[in-house]
Amino acid sequence: MKHFLLTFLLLTILSCSKEADPAPEVDKVLRSACTTEDLESQMNKTLSALVTDTDFSLSVERSDGRKYTFNKGAVTQATKLESASTSKLVTTVILLRLVDQGVLQLSDKPQTYITSWPVPVSDPLYNINLSQLLNFTSGLENEALCLNAGAFNFENCVINTANINIGNGAAPGAKFYYSGSHLQVAGLMAIKAKNVSSWQDIFTAFKNETGLFSTSAYDLPSSSNPRLAGGMHWTGSEYLAFLKALKSGTLLSPAMFIQLTSDQTSNVIFGYSPVVAGINEDWHFGFGIWHECQSSTYNCSPGTRMSNPGAYGAYPFWDKQKNYFGIVARQGALGTYKNGLAVERAVRATLDDWATCAK
Repeated sequence: MKHFLLTFLLLTILSCSKEADPAPEVDKVLRSACTTEDLESQMNKTLSALVTDTDFSLSVERSDGRKYTFNKGAVTQATKLESASTSKLVTTVILLRLVDQGVLQLSDKPQTYITSWPVPVSDPLYNINLSQLLNFTSGLENEALCLNAGAFNFENCVINTANINIGNGAAPGAKFYYSGSHLQVAGLMAIKAKNVSSWQDIFTAFKNETGLFSTSAYDLPSSSNPRLAGGMHWTGSEYLAFLKALKSGTLLSPAMFIQLTSDQTSNVIFGYSPVVAGINEDWHFGFGIWHECQSSTYNCSPGTRMSNPGAYGAYPFWDKQKNYFGIVARQGALGTYKNGLAVERAVRATLDDWATCAK
């Protein structure tokens, strides 16, 4: 009888005036027919049956503040994990806050602050600016080995990064290339502009100002030489709180928030993209964040769905269209980032319904 009444109601709506578009009313009826608990139970079953390479914790929050969390195995939202590239967005937001505060400008060049910057005026890389460092079009494609050497001096490693890229023929702003070099240079610019001794001073100030990442650290390969593009430890709950603050607009000015979430690579050549290489999808890039597109050629609307996956499979994401955000917290083997994405995609359709379910 329940199914008959629902069918009758839908047919009644569809038989209304041909001048009216029935789609919104149909959608409204379907949403009212859902229950959040049923959808969460459905996701629990799907995720419980999912075969994965490592334990994980998925946590999602929707617009009314309701959270859904599923833990598989020993990992929870309180487990401390290595960030891999998920730190890129955190670092970028910290740097953009310094732009908001007037400490840096997006047009600033490395040599503005780094007196030992070795790139000569004759090299195209002399024209690198902070904006290009944040959208990965600076031309600094090669990574110095010292990025993985904990005992190495942070500033000296940045200088090594510059030296190994001199003469590479790259023109800043012309080509996207996914590399850890960009943010390392931007980080040293911030240290010099703030006149502090290390990135730890920058991060501590960010923690004190925002209350975020209270137990997290930039400590890989070491605290004195952290990889800003992939060297944090965090918990899923701390990263989720960061995403919530970012979404709510409390971390950046409105103008800077637009810059962060805009497609910064619509008019550039794409060099190396781990997404193309790994899953043959053509995602674009903003400032430190990906614009997803489930296509081999980018044909999506920028800002619809954004994410910042890491090489160990952690997957922070924000579906701006459906108005929910979340994270798959996990630490698998190097290069298993697509496995974390697969966890979320296993329940994405249900999550979309859950995000808009009225009860």
